Amino acid sequence: MAIRDAAGEEEPLLIERRRFELLRATSKSSSQLALVGSSVSAIESLDYEIVENELLSQDWRARGGRANVFEYVLLKWTLCFLVGVLSGCVGFFNNIAIENIAGIKFVVTSNMMLANKYMWAFGVFASSNLVLTMFAAVITAYIAPAAAGSGIPEVKAYLNGIDAPEIFSFRTLVVKIVGIVNAVSASLHVGKAGPMMHTTACIASLLGQGGSRKYGLTCRWLRYFKNDRDRRDLVTCGAAAGIAAAFRAPIGGVIFVLESLASWWRSALLWRAFFTTAVVAVVLRAFIDFCKSGKCGLFGKGGLIMYDVTAANVAYHVADIPPVIVLGVIGGILGSFYNFLLRKVLRIYNHINEKGPAYKLFLAASVSIFTSCCLFGLPWLASCIPCPGGISEACPSIGRSGNFKKFQCAPDHYNDLASLFFNTNDDTIKNLYSAGTDRVFNKYSILLFFVTSYFLGILSYGIVAPAGLFIPVILTGATYGRLIGMLMGSKSSLDHGLFAVLGSASLLGGSMRMTVSICVILLELTNNLLLLPLVMLVVLISKTVADCFNTSIYDTLIKLKGFPFLQGHAEPYMRQLTVGDVVTGPLHVFNGLEKVGNVVHILKTTGHNGFPVIDEPPFSEIPVLYGLICRSHLLVLLKKKCFLPSPLSVQVNEFEQLSADDFAKRGSVRHETIYDLAFTAEEMEMFIDLHPFTNTSPYTVVETMSLAKAHILFREVGLRHLLVIPKLPCRSPVVGILTRHDFMFEHASQLYPSLIGGKAKLFQFRKSSVIKMFRSLQ
Repeated sequence: MAIRDAAGEEEPLLIERRRFELLRATSKSSSQLALVGSSVSAIESLDYEIVENELLSQDWRARGGRANVFEYVLLKWTLCFLVGVLSGCVGFFNNIAIENIAGIKFVVTSNMMLANKYMWAFGVFASSNLVLTMFAAVITAYIAPAAAGSGIPEVKAYLNGIDAPEIFSFRTLVVKIVGIVNAVSASLHVGKAGPMMHTTACIASLLGQGGSRKYGLTCRWLRYFKNDRDRRDLVTCGAAAGIAAAFRAPIGGVIFVLESLASWWRSALLWRAFFTTAVVAVVLRAFIDFCKSGKCGLFGKGGLIMYDVTAANVAYHVADIPPVIVLGVIGGILGSFYNFLLRKVLRIYNHINEKGPAYKLFLAASVSIFTSCCLFGLPWLASCIPCPGGISEACPSIGRSGNFKKFQCAPDHYNDLASLFFNTNDDTIKNLYSAGTDRVFNKYSILLFFVTSYFLGILSYGIVAPAGLFIPVILTGATYGRLIGMLMGSKSSLDHGLFAVLGSASLLGGSMRMTVSICVILLELTNNLLLLPLVMLVVLISKTVADCFNTSIYDTLIKLKGFPFLQGHAEPYMRQLTVGDVVTGPLHVFNGLEKVGNVVHILKTTGHNGFPVIDEPPFSEIPVLYGLICRSHLLVLLKKKCFLPSPLSVQVNEFEQLSADDFAKRGSVRHETIYDLAFTAEEMEMFIDLHPFTNTSPYTVVETMSLAKAHILFREVGLRHLLVIPKLPCRSPVVGILTRHDFMFEHASQLYPSLIGGKAKLFQFRKSSVIKMFRSLQ
């Protein structure tokens, strides 16, 4: 091993650094490598456990008191307020930018078509879409690969305790905002809700980092948030604010995070999240009132954040329940098939993207060109329809938005398919949700648009650009819902716009497997509480049907990305194993008084982040587990060089050299490694006292505990390390350490291959039960 001294050479250090990075990346690879955005990165676990040691106990005693508690509580609410304000501002900026950029593009293209310059119109339309798409793809691929995709799987993994690099960095924040504006304006079949949620989570994380030592932006009162627990809570509030900003649905945002994202929840966090989303709603309301004066360009002329377009009075009868049940069943089937196809397409895209940035950009360009050809070319297949009489809306609508797009038609005629294709996603949803438009769209146009939007949503997700799934699923579901309403004809008294809302609910339930949050978001989205019973019914049915086939779309993405996600329940195979069956060695431990050279050697030759500290004779009568110390804390001790000349020398007063702030977790910056530190040969022979800095009360389980029971403890407490102690006292005080990796099925199946057969039999049983259920319905 090459040890760098004051006059050491750089080349051996670089070689050893690469070896160390490779060691950490390959060690327990199923847990330490994942697809973050569009690039494979090393990941680590977060630690929500409260560390108890002599140094931190003295720090708490020194700053204890009502004043500090009030300061801590006030800081939490202040940061939530700032997250709400900034989230509202970003949400408004995204909408106004998309409406104006896309609006100008559609206005210019429409004007060319009015002049019968159809080829020029297509050239402008396709080239502008390509430029916008490529700009979003380039900045994502080369500046912030973590900004690709919706960001919901990354945020959900973070709230589960998985720390991925750059997911909340300032670069990711900027690229996410700029990228999603360009991607949606480019008429790609993607949404802005997921990226918006990732954006606001970035804002919350950056605010909760406690300042920056690098730029001298630290304050004494910001030290409270330099831990994983408080940052997790703030990111949870930020995620709720993102959904609230995307749909102007404050309650829906809170429930969405509670139902789909958060792995830990409590009543105090619920209140702060609700306060944050309420601030978002107020900020958006103020901006929208300002835009009514006409100072926001094209914003407000087309689709607003809220689709307040359904009928004021919704009347339905018992005879309307069967069509709603059919909507739910079909939505569950279509949603599960949507997830199945998306999984297959993403596997193909991953093989293309892993070949390099050039292939990523080529894929993005291909999807953009194909989308432009569909949006501009398919409306030519529809026949022109005479404008209906007695309507308040202009027909044909020329330029920005409307239900009656002229496209290539003669005066007083409109192209219904162009009203769906040649529009932004928001405007198209508004057209489909509109009440009193039963005779506006032709059923063959609706069918063609449904098939196209269904597959465009699958093909557009996965390119190297920010892209959401929420809006495309809402749009596709609305189309299929309206189609069902047209096919029902006079057999149902429900408005076709109401069928569109129910179709969105059914496809969301079938794809994303949410229930309460879907109901609330759609009710806030359409501003119609009378829809609640029908939406509840269709969502429950679609989710139940879809669960018979596969998992939700976000669980599928998390598994594809390789995140070691801990589910809220223990798998059946876990009850067949004990924790002693899955812990693997070798186990590296430290003595309470340890030689500096040994600490440096172990840190360089392993990638572990936690090490048991054991007191042995002559410091104790028998080997005793003193506690657990983290790698980051060891690096602080080595950096400060709190060394002793010998184990019997007078103890150095570490409390004068170190403070609790030295051990606080830093934000999204490059963390120091053992190779950033230099030691002389004399220092390597010295000793270091680990007792004051060791967590003396780590969570422990006996080796005979079932893996299922340990899984529940590990997840509910939010642990990073769980020590396994022996059943009999005659053995070593520590048997091993359980980490997130040890609860993954891939790890257990490597140790016990027979488990694979058991899981395959469970899948076959599940599949056969689904077939029997459908046969019984015939």
